[in-house]
Amino acid sequence: MHFSIPDTEEWAGEAARFVTYNIHVNGALHCRVRYSQMHGLHEQLKRCSGGGVGQMFPPKRLLPLSSAQVEQRRELLERYIQAVSQDPVLGTSEVFHSFLRKAQQDTQQVPSQAVQLQVLLANGQMVSVHVESTHQTDDILEAVAAKLELPEELVHYFALFLVRDRGGGAFSFIRRLQEFELPYISVTSLQSLDYKIVLRKSYWDTAYDDDIMESIVGLNLLYIQAVSDVERGWIVASKEQLQQLKSLQDKGSKKEYIQFSQTLKYYGYLQFDPCITDFPEKGCKVIVAVGNKELNFRVLLSSDQAKEGSFKVTRMRCWRVASCVTTAARHGAPSQVAASNGLVSAPPLSATLRATTSPAEVRLELAFEYLITKDKLQWISISSQQAIMMSICLQGMVDELMIKKSGGKIRKMKRGRLSSRVEFSNKHSPPQTSPESAKELPTVRVSSKLSSMSLRGLACSALVGGLASRGSQVRGGSGDGYLENDAFEGIGDDDL
Repeated sequence: MHFSIPDTEEWAGEAARFVTYNIHVNGALHCRVRYSQMHGLHEQLKRCSGGGVGQMFPPKRLLPLSSAQVEQRRELLERYIQAVSQDPVLGTSEVFHSFLRKAQQDTQQVPSQAVQLQVLLANGQMVSVHVESTHQTDDILEAVAAKLELPEELVHYFALFLVRDRGGGAFSFIRRLQEFELPYISVTSLQSLDYKIVLRKSYWDTAYDDDIMESIVGLNLLYIQAVSDVERGWIVASKEQLQQLKSLQDKGSKKEYIQFSQTLKYYGYLQFDPCITDFPEKGCKVIVAVGNKELNFRVLLSSDQAKEGSFKVTRMRCWRVASCVTTAARHGAPSQVAASNGLVSAPPLSATLRATTSPAEVRLELAFEYLITKDKLQWISISSQQAIMMSICLQGMVDELMIKKSGGKIRKMKRGRLSSRVEFSNKHSPPQTSPESAKELPTVRVSSKLSSMSLRGLACSALVGGLASRGSQVRGGSGDGYLENDAFEGIGDDDL
């Protein structure tokens, strides 16, 4: 996941002025926190790691900070939270996750209460579950699975995704919901009925379909996803193939429908919104799809024709996501990032506020170094607000390749049994003083620096023999790191 703190806000409380730091995840506002809250988290993490989180956390200061010092602290806190999120133990610890969940709840001012949450299946069918507003992602996933009567051992072959409904059954996938967020708050804070939560399978290797199809419920879920992908054109089929699929559908031959779909192009792929790439030439419009151990390009030419190409994940030596933060001034309105980018918007902090804000707009780019020939590597970039999700999808495929190479299978133990997770009781939680509890007036200071951030593979929470699988390694320092691919393979003349 991509953590950043692109901007700060200065608040005028009843007793004093103070600054909050806006934590963004995957380019979207997740929460606002004060330095004291971050310091409380730091102290807990030190106890978890025996002090192994390093010395990068910014020190306390007795006197009020100048604007330059606030900016320096912002940069240090950003590097700190990036380092924590990349740590294989701390980044998945309950201490870190509970901090982010509590901060999200405090920022959006949502009380803990019983709510009804609507989750869509791939075909648009709605599943209504009764949950708590503060239930985390796994709680919601398990509630949906229980409502559908999906066997417990198959639950984590599926995942919840935040999507934007474009109408006509078309979805733009924003991100996979993570364990450190509260799905009800994530979707309702967007204040738009266009944003929804969708249940979809979370693996890439179609060999796992056989495991799912042993269950009637699992078979139905795969079937409606396949039908939906065919109808929206994600799976490419000829006229004759479509007729054959229609015949199987009319007969109710669900397993045969899936098996035939598996032979078609782009089965199991996730397709993204049209974006811009520099390959084969700069400024090309392209439709990107991910699946079958590759990243696929359909370049849109000026003649309304498409030229297709694919990039095997095993030939990507490394990749990274860069985020360019710019200022988009908005006056007389609450702080938010453009919803057209699929980013979280913050609701009004108080009915009495006259918010004057200058929010940060984050533009994202995925770049990967690809082995074009056996002795030529080339960087290829994609400019897209879905760049981070593309990266996480690539990492998921790498994870599965490494698991398969080791002879293992995808398996996720129930929450609370992971050997890498460290848990603390609630009494150790850092104080969560929300700026919304007072009558404050914010002034936002925004950094417009270019930053790049390497991503740790969290897309496929997979375990092999009880040990976490990591298919990649982070290289480079903070701000210019990249994710090196352990599944990278050289090629010979016969492969060209």
